[in-house]
Amino acid sequence: MRTFLVLLLLGVFASWVICKPTQEKKGRVQHSKDLSDHKHDDSKDFQYDHEAFLGKEEAKTFDQLTPEESQERLGKIVDKIDGNKDGFITGEELKYWITHTQNRYIYENVNKHWADYDSNKDNKISWEEYKNTTYGYAAGEDQFYDVPDKERYRKMMKRDERRFKQADKDGDLIATRDEFTAFLHPEEFDYMKDMVVTETIEDMDRNGDGSVDVNEYIADMYTPETDEPEPEWVKTERQQFKEHRDLNKDGKLDRSEISHWIHPHDYDHSELEAKHLIYESDKDKDDKLTKKEILDNWNMFVGSQATNYGEDLTRRHDEF
Repeated sequence: MRTFLVLLLLGVFASWVICKPTQEKKGRVQHSKDLSDHKHDDSKDFQYDHEAFLGKEEAKTFDQLTPEESQERLGKIVDKIDGNKDGFITGEELKYWITHTQNRYIYENVNKHWADYDSNKDNKISWEEYKNTTYGYAAGEDQFYDVPDKERYRKMMKRDERRFKQADKDGDLIATRDEFTAFLHPEEFDYMKDMVVTETIEDMDRNGDGSVDVNEYIADMYTPETDEPEPEWVKTERQQFKEHRDLNKDGKLDRSEISHWIHPHDYDHSELEAKHLIYESDKDKDDKLTKKEILDNWNMFVGSQATNYGEDLTRRHDEF
């Protein structure tokens, strides 16, 4: 779901299957991601806030700017954040910006490969375009001629179609860029979380009863070798299943328990950071920021090396 690799298959299949279907095994639990690798300690520096607000790579770029350049660029960013152009940055607008910044790698990846799927160049991707590009034109006739394991790929196509329809908010089977991003990365969108639960159960439910028992839970993460004793970490996972996953103690996980497991109620780091930036910059205490209030506190938002800039220039000059 997070990559667009060319599907390498043997024989004739490789000649018409172009892109990898979305189904792939990965970590089940969707933890809320932290916004920076740095400690959040404003008494020492604002590096956490810079990476939260700008993203890690963009923060590095701002590190090399003069204070004047940083403030100029920050002003342009503020204009982008102010979605309704009312002159104020609310907590919701700031949270949206921070979330978007942290997910920039997702959007950049979608943009990079957009042309692979948008065959008619209308800046949208229909289900037919995605299906034909991923599974080949033979799939349009619901026939996988000369393809090994036809039924498996037919099921994968049906699964992709179901997810595509869920991501497609207006039901026209034509995805905008945001809808297509939700299709490829459903774990990042609230309205797709139920689909993630459905697919998780399908992946793990080997006996087809619509739930996940402890053996299915373990089998999803561990395949024993012949005569190999069960490792301690697997025993610990069995205990975790009984004590923390199986909330009603019936020996299996239903939809609600699966959702509770893979979508834990973590802190919303973007929301907390938005509140922090507003609290530290909101001079008139109206719970929203003007452009001036943000620029007055620009060093917290973007200016990580302002005080050392002149010293760094001198040092580099001496080295020459």
